[in-house]
Amino acid sequence: MTAVLVAYAGRHGGTRQIAEAIAAELGETGLTVDVRDAADVAGVDHYAAVVVGSALYYHRWRPDAVRLLERNARALAERPVWLFHSGPCGPAAATHQVSLPANVALLAARIDAERTATFGGRLDPATVRGLIPRLMASGQRAGDFRDWDRIRAWARDVGRRVRTRVTL
Repeated sequence: MTAVLVAYAGRHGGTRQIAEAIAAELGETGLTVDVRDAADVAGVDHYAAVVVGSALYYHRWRPDAVRLLERNARALAERPVWLFHSGPCGPAAATHQVSLPANVALLAARIDAERTATFGGRLDPATVRGLIPRLMASGQRAGDFRDWDRIRAWARDVGRRVRTRVTL
C-alpha cells in the first residue's frame, strides 16, 4: 500500500510545487508518497493518509480539490487527512491565515480533517490571466510569498503524525 497521497489543485504550478515539497519531506520521514493532481485522483482507498491542497482564488478552492473531497468523503473519514491552501500574496502573506471556504469547511468537518494550513502564494505577472489578476499582479501583491521553511516544517509535522497514527 502506498502510505500517503498528496493531491493538489491549482492553475499556474505554485500549489503543485508546494505539494511536491510536502511529498519530499514526507519521503524523508520514511513514508511512501504519491503526488497527484486532484483531477487525476479516482479514489483514496489505497492510501493510509491523505493531504489535499488547493490554490485559493477569490477565497475559493479549486473545483478539482473540492470534488476530490466530495467524491471520497466516506473513505477520507476513515483515515487521517490534512488540508492546506495557498494564496495570500503581499507583504503580510506569511502571517495571514485564511479560513476555509464554507463548502470546504463543511467537508472538512464531515471527514474530520486536521486543522488547515495557509501558505503564502505566488502571483507572477507573466502567467496571470484576466483583468483583476493582472491588476493584482502589478502591485505589491506580485511575487513569490511561499515560505519554504514553514511548508517543510508543516510537512515534517504531518509526517510525524502519520507515523504515530497509522500502521505502515
